[in-house]
Amino acid sequence: MLNLAWPWVLTLVIIPLLLQWRKPQGQSVDAPVLPVGHWLSGLPGVSRRGNAVPLWQKLLLLLMWVLLVIALARPQHVGEQTQMPVSGRDLMLVVDISPSMDEQDMVLQGRSINRLQAVKRVLDDFISRRQGDRLGLILFGTEPYVQAPLTFDLETVRTLMREAGLGMAGRATAIGDAIGLATKRLRDRPKDQRVMVLLTDGANTAGEITPDKATEIATAAGIRIYTIGIGAESIVQRGLLGSRRVNPSRDLDESLLTRMAQQTGGEYFRARSLPELELIYERIDQLEPIELEGKYYRPVTELYAWPAGLAAALWGMLFLYRRMGQIMATRRRQSEREPDVG
Repeated sequence: MLNLAWPWVLTLVIIPLLLQWRKPQGQSVDAPVLPVGHWLSGLPGVSRRGNAVPLWQKLLLLLMWVLLVIALARPQHVGEQTQMPVSGRDLMLVVDISPSMDEQDMVLQGRSINRLQAVKRVLDDFISRRQGDRLGLILFGTEPYVQAPLTFDLETVRTLMREAGLGMAGRATAIGDAIGLATKRLRDRPKDQRVMVLLTDGANTAGEITPDKATEIATAAGIRIYTIGIGAESIVQRGLLGSRRVNPSRDLDESLLTRMAQQTGGEYFRARSLPELELIYERIDQLEPIELEGKYYRPVTELYAWPAGLAAALWGMLFLYRRMGQIMATRRRQSEREPDVG
């Protein structure tokens, strides 16, 4: 849909007609009356030199003036109504990238993948579905660090999650420090929208603050924590003396993760396989739905450059035409003055 931001500016179109009406017939224009330049002074019909302006030039000058007035009125293209994603959750993803996440006890299409690869696959889809949320990403091992601050730019969060590497934050697991850092980032956000999703495969083995103390701080800040314990409960290991069945998740502190979730009003989930991990994030989608306020906007594209550019192009062509005419007339006069030698 086309629209004019300042339609009242169109009244300037009549100025050349008013000048024509007020100027005595046959009077030359010695100085431009309008600030648009001397080229418009030829519009009434007489040039600076007293010569009559051809009709086509007068019409061309009038067209240029109309185009400039249209440009001043700011023509715009107004797009279709679009919903604004402005009132979702402030959701911080806290992901363990300690070396234990290299355990290959997840299965994808018949082949074994490690835990971090499974998390990346599931989070990639989860993040893309959270349109309207402000998402952040904290990676932790011995120390936590903010990989992505809270942002509506979900594509950047997805990219940074894909690029996360094992052991980038150290070899231990500082769950308490990770919760503390996430709380610091969330506590100033609007109430009832502060959500943390913590994923780990172990127990707290490092850090300056205990997970229980960090959970108390998060509870006081009104943050809900959803905890996910990842890792299979049984895999077969083959060795020189044969095969044996082991529990690769023996270090997972489920009681701690359950306590943290319950204390903050969240929920604890156990992901023993890739399908279970996918179902968990679908469940979190249901528990923390995106709440949009129904605000809409229409994208506006400014079009004033088109009529202004066309007017400038026409002026340039007319200027070149007049200039060439002057040059040719000068040469003609010079040739007439030259003595005829014969």
